[in-house]
Parts: sequence; C-alpha cells; structure tokens
Amino acid sequence: MKRIILVDNHVPFVSGGAEYHIQNLKGALMNHGYEVDVVRIPFKWYPPENILKHMLLNRLFDLTESDGKPVDQVITFRFPSFYVKHPNKVVWLMSTYKSAYEFWNTPYCDIPPTLEGKALRKTIHRCDSLFVGESKKVLANSKHVSSWFEAHTGLKSIPLYHPPPDKEKLRCESYENFIFFPSRLTPYKRHELAIRAMKYVKQDLKLVLTGAEDNADLKAHLISIAQKLNVDNRIAFLGKVGREKVIELYSRCMAVLFPTFMEDYGYVTLEGMLSQKAVITCVDSGGPTEFVVDKATGFICEPSPESIAEAINMLHSDKARAIRMGKEGYDRVLSLDISWENVVNNLLL
Repeated sequence: MKRIILVDNHVPFVSGGAEYHIQNLKGALMNHGYEVDVVRIPFKWYPPENILKHMLLNRLFDLTESDGKPVDQVITFRFPSFYVKHPNKVVWLMSTYKSAYEFWNTPYCDIPPTLEGKALRKTIHRCDSLFVGESKKVLANSKHVSSWFEAHTGLKSIPLYHPPPDKEKLRCESYENFIFFPSRLTPYKRHELAIRAMKYVKQDLKLVLTGAEDNADLKAHLISIAQKLNVDNRIAFLGKVGREKVIELYSRCMAVLFPTFMEDYGYVTLEGMLSQKAVITCVDSGGPTEFVVDKATGFICEPSPESIAEAINMLHSDKARAIRMGKEGYDRVLSLDISWENVVNNLLL
C-alpha cells in the first residue's frame, strides 16, 4: 500500500480553510486505498527574524521513511512546509508567504519595508524557487496563486481546484433580506469595507457576519465604525458559529458578499454559488474573480463602499435577477467538475 504524508504548517489554536482542505484530501486519498498521515509543523512569523528560523526548521525535516518503513510520497501546501526533503515531493501551493508576494507594500504586510525586510523578501523568493523547484510536480490551488508565484520565482504551476467542505450539504431555501459575509475577522478580509458599504444600502437590508476573531480590538473597531455610520442596527456580528448554522445562512441569504483582498482561493465564493446565491466580490480579490462572472453570476466591484452598495441594491431591487444569478452561478460551478477524484488523479506520482 502506498504511504503518503501530507505536510503543512500550522498556527496552534487557529484553524480555517487550510485545515478543512487537508483533512478532506486525507479522506479522499484514504478512500482510494492509500495509507495517509498528516504532519503539522508549528509556525510563528513574528517578529520577522523568526521566519528564517522556520524556513531552516522545515528544511531539516527528512520524511523519506518513518518507523523503518519508506514513505512513498509527500504533498506539501503552505510556506515553508514545501521546504521539506523528499525525492517524491509534490507541492500543491495553497498559499505563499503573502507578505513577500501580494501583500508587499500594502497595509496588510507584516514585513517592514526596511533594508532588512527587503533582504528577507528576496531570500524568501530565492528559497521558494529553489526548494519548490526540486519537486516532482508543482500545482496551485488557483490561477491567482500560480501567476503570482511564477512572477516572482520563475516557476510554473498547474492550477488545480478542489471542492469546498460539505459540498453535498449546501442548498438554497429562500432569498431573504440579508447579505451574508462568512469569514474570519482579519484585516485583509475587509469587513470594514463591507460595513462602510451599508451606509449606502437600502434600509431594510441587513448584513450578517460570521467567523472567528483574530483579535478583540479589530471587532471593537468594526463595531465603532458601524455606530458612527448609524448602521449598527443593521449589522449582526454572530462570531464563530457551527458549520450547520453557516450552511443555513447560506441557504437563506439574498446574496453573499466577499470583498477580500488578494485571496488565494476562497471557499466562500464556491459555497455561495453552490447555495445558488449571487456572489459580490472585488476586482482585487484574487481567487474569487476566477469563478464569479461579472453581472452574470454576481458582481466584481471596485473596492469602494459605493460600488459594493450599488451591487447589493441592484439585487435587492430585482429579486428575479438575484435568483437567476444564483442559479447561473450554481450551473457554472458544476460545469467546472471540481471533485476530489480529479484532485487525487492529479496529485499522485
């Protein structure tokens, strides 16, 4: 029986799409008869000088055998897990270290623009190119990730889409008067942009937010903005809720809002479309723009409160259009044949 190790970096007590991704892949590989285990390497990126230590730590891992038995293949996903050594290494790029790529020179970057910071960024690019380049196969979870990685390392990768969690449970029940924005509260998801848009949204519409908080200060800041704009009575912060509740909210919302900045892939987009809801995203949102067809399955807006509000108001004023867009989005996702069967076939050597 072929033995495969999935290697990922993990921040203890933090979980999200990546963790779902790897567990679902493990299940798909086991269903195909492979012996699979997951190795999670702790990762701490701050202060910035820690990054080099973690790059070296990952490089020191040798996973060619375990308990005296050979490991046939490793699959790695995120920086710097793809530095591990193995003669049959496959890299499926879920995410680069974004501060050295898309987030550089933006408010979301955590590498300082000093001489030391610039040198660190170059070192990351050089090491990414070297250690990903030694792999037998390089894939990416979106065209967005693939293009950014090639632009800075020169390495090509093949985009490979995968299904969101609980794909078979997503459904449509109604189109009620609320916009749903399910995402972890972290700055680059741009919840502030969504809240500011509510100032221009028709009064009988609400915005429902779900997701764990990166920190309490960010939530307090968002609540303060909502109060200053006098829209706090139309915004519901539900925090981290169970998966069944998220699926229910998808099923009942009028549309899904996901104005994130430079997202790698974005389950929210696919989950919204599989729930037969129009998805509103932005021109600089990255991965989501690969699925949303502007004015057909949703809207790809300028990242401004006014532009987002205009898209929301159009859907609100024409319920038939909202329903039609949702159904077209559903058909589009199905036409892409995004399946674990396809993933497994492409990942194995």
